[in-house]
Order: sequence, then C-alpha cells, then structure tokens
Amino acid sequence: MNKATGADEAAAVTSAAVPGLGAVFAAVMLVATLLPVTRGVESPAIWVAAAFAVVTVVAFLASRHGSLDRQLAAVVACASSIVVVVLSGYALNQGIPVSIDVPGIQSSFSLVFAAFVTGGLAVGVAVADYFGIGLAGLKERTQRTTILSALGFGGLLAPQVGALVIALPVMASVGELSRVQSVVVSQLGMALGTGVLVWWYLSVTGRDLSYIDLGRPTGRNLLLIVGGVLTIFGALGAITLLFQSTGVESADHGTTQQAAENPEILLVLVPASILVIGPFEELLYRNIIQKSLYESFSRGGAILVGGVIFAIIHTQAYWTAGPGQVVASLAVIFGLALVLGTLYERTENLLVPALVHGVYNAVLFANLYFTYSA
Repeated sequence: MNKATGADEAAAVTSAAVPGLGAVFAAVMLVATLLPVTRGVESPAIWVAAAFAVVTVVAFLASRHGSLDRQLAAVVACASSIVVVVLSGYALNQGIPVSIDVPGIQSSFSLVFAAFVTGGLAVGVAVADYFGIGLAGLKERTQRTTILSALGFGGLLAPQVGALVIALPVMASVGELSRVQSVVVSQLGMALGTGVLVWWYLSVTGRDLSYIDLGRPTGRNLLLIVGGVLTIFGALGAITLLFQSTGVESADHGTTQQAAENPEILLVLVPASILVIGPFEELLYRNIIQKSLYESFSRGGAILVGGVIFAIIHTQAYWTAGPGQVVASLAVIFGLALVLGTLYERTENLLVPALVHGVYNAVLFANLYFTYSA
C-alpha cells in the first residue's frame, strides 16, 4: 500500500470539500451547456448535455450535504459527467463551438469546449469522491499528474533537440538533407532525446536502470502481443464504423499529410515504428509515466490517467484540423493508450506494449505507402 492510499484510508470522514469542488466544476459545465440553449442553438446533443449537467450538480450537492449515499452520488455524478463529455465532444465535432467574447481582450473561447474540459475534471473528482479520497489526497495526485504531464511534454521537445544534435554535424558534411534523410535523423533524434530524458528523470528521482522493465518474453507474453495487436485493430475498426454511422470526422495525423507528398518517407517509418517509435514512446509513457503514477493511483487509475496524458501529448500531431476533429482523433489515441497500458500492467514487461505499438504503427504506415504510391 502506498503512502497516499494509506493516508486516504486513515481518514474516517471524507472531506466535504471534494464533492464541493465537483459541484463547482459541474456548475461551470452547466453554464457552458445552458448558454448555447438560451442562444437558440438547436442541437439535441447540447440540450441533453445540459440536462445531464443538472444531474451532475445535484449529485455532487447531495453528496456534499449528506442527503444521498456518497458512493451512489459519486456514481451518478461520474456517469452523467461522462455523458456530458461525450455529447460536448460530439457537438464540437459537428461544428457547434458557440464561442463568447472575453471582456477586455480581443479573444473568445468555446463554451462547448469549456463543458468538455470541466466535464472531464468532474469525472475525476467523482471518482475521488467514490473512493473516499480527501482533499489532501486529491492535491497529491494532481501534483504528481502535473509533474508527469510536464515530463510527457518534455517527450515532445527532447526528440527535437536530439535530432538537432545529430543533424548539425551531418549537414555540415553533406549539406541540406533530403526529406527521407530528415526523417531518418528525426527518428535517431527521438531515440537519443527520449533516452536522455528518461536517464535524467531516473537520476533526479534516485532510480537506476533497474527501474526499466525489460525481460525475456514468455509464451504468455507472445500471446498477449498477438492479442494486443488484434484488439487494437478490432477496436479501430469498431470506432471507424461508429464514427461513420454518427457523422463524426477525425483529423489526419501530420505524418499522413507529409506522406501524401513524399510516400518514400514511409519506407523509413515502417521499420522505425518497431525499432524506435514503439520502444521509446512506451519507455517514456508506460514504463516511466504510468509506473510512476502507481505511487499515487491504483493501477487502473494509473492506466486511465497515463492514457489521458498520452492522448493530450498527441494534440500537436493533429493541430492543423479543427478542435472537434482533434477531439475525435485523441479519443482514438486514448483507446490505444488503454490497451497498451493494460498490456504493460499485466506483464510488467516493456517489450510487450512496445512491440504491439510498433506493429500497429508499422501496419498503418505500410498501408499508407501502398495507398499513396499506387
């Protein structure tokens, strides 16, 4: 049992501050969904989201004042908040942002996006309330999540620095790099930069390389690798059908856009997926970030929080699309992260999610190559 969990269980009474905080998020969520309704927005998704936002507010207030069993209220608040997140995400995807101007500055923000974000926060608070996590425990978990999110964002910068370190001497000797050569350098930079970032984190946290979970794959591991790949592609097919049937549009990955102009870069990315992308992304996001989250969260909670971090980090890969399309694509990434996180948690062997991730990317890149080179 970790210290945070022990502290939570030692508390006889859960602080009313936690459902109170949830009520604040739910109130913002309610305002963000009701304002579009009062402005005449004719979207059933927004109307239903507003109704569930009301349910969320009532559930949190009932928990805070003890008029409803805490765990039952938390389940209701969590479920209704998830509905708001899904419906507001759908509304964004359908082009219903409903922006309002910010007084005093030349800017505006989307009410629907505000509902989406606060809905997600309300889900987290509801889960905390269900498990009796007090305000101190919630604060500790938030701090750890923030620190590890920053480490995740460092995983975006470090490969660029690594690529620059490699590219400068190469360009000094051969001149300007071709597109294919640039991709090779970027992949080498990812390995270098991510490796250095992981080494730095292990050093400052007093850990050594034994923290990295690498082992000889067992027969069970091999079965899980095959099962993981099949699960991911099965889920991808189901999500694609769901998106098509509901009119949801997702964004193209930045690499897809580059490959349309230069299909030959995919011949580099197919092997790089298995040798670099899969192993080093899983090293950082599963072996380091998810495993570090175990110190504050249950294993299931760490998989979920780590999945959210992994999805948010990928926003930059889709930033040229609209917010609704980005949200849809990140939902797919989040699903991928849940599968990879579960495989890592079950096996405690980095090789398993690394191979599943690598094979998944390699198949996608190979399919793109045959599509664009035809």
